[in-house]
Amino acid sequence: MRVLVSGSSGPIGAALLPSLQAGGFRVTRLIRSSEAPAREDQIVWDPARPLSPDVVSGFEAVIHLAGESIVGRWTDAKKRRILDSRTQGTGHLAEAAAKAAQRPRVFISASATGYYGNGGDRTLREDSPSGEGFAAEVCRQWEAATQPAAQAGIRTAQMRFGVVMSADGGALPKMLPPFRMGLGGRLGNGRQWWTWVSVRDVVGAIQHVLKNETISGPVNTVAPNPVTNLEFTKILASVLKRPAIFPMPAFAVGLIFGEMGKELFLFSQRVEPAKLLANGYRFQHPDLRKALEEILQKN
Repeated sequence: MRVLVSGSSGPIGAALLPSLQAGGFRVTRLIRSSEAPAREDQIVWDPARPLSPDVVSGFEAVIHLAGESIVGRWTDAKKRRILDSRTQGTGHLAEAAAKAAQRPRVFISASATGYYGNGGDRTLREDSPSGEGFAAEVCRQWEAATQPAAQAGIRTAQMRFGVVMSADGGALPKMLPPFRMGLGGRLGNGRQWWTWVSVRDVVGAIQHVLKNETISGPVNTVAPNPVTNLEFTKILASVLKRPAIFPMPAFAVGLIFGEMGKELFLFSQRVEPAKLLANGYRFQHPDLRKALEEILQKN
């Protein structure tokens, strides 16, 4: 199967590509002109500009992971880059797929559990309504941008990623320095639910959706056992064999990180991977402690 992948330089893409290639998939990367000189297995694109349908024609699958990092203070300019990088790139790629002479059979796009906003203690499944906040609005527009592919009859899935646990990027490496110094602690009251997933299960879930023709629409890509922020803090500190006795009050999170901190660190999201479980996906890392032990022994 020929697969076209965007965002391959991020932590998810970097883990996904070797796995696809080992499974016999022929992978072509969509890259920005600034990333590297184009090779035979690379196609240069600008996510802000329309893409020729010829670029997508002949690929059986498209996996779209590209987007501006959400980490950083959410100034107006940063928020515009976050939104535009997702809606423009996704829309242009979906439109090209829809118009291709040989359309892909499946279009898989990244999304995020930010779609649900602050869910409190409610269990959130794929059919739960979207919430409030900037991240929720971004996710709604991001997923809507995939619709040209779906309307053209291409099986389309939106992977709603939780907090991805990887040693090679994302949230975990940024958490490690204070915890390793014994300066970690809960954020706010610690009762907010954190929905996490190992990068190995992200890769496994993407491949499961790629191969399973019955799966479409939103797919909660999260481990089946979410934890509260307090539980996460205790487990991470325990795996590192360090104390975690320096909590950060909610007002301090807001002062230091602004709107980003409030939504990413203090919002509660108890998300269930209902569709993956119903379709027979077997998680490699259902347990946070074991996932962190495996990830951190290499780091």
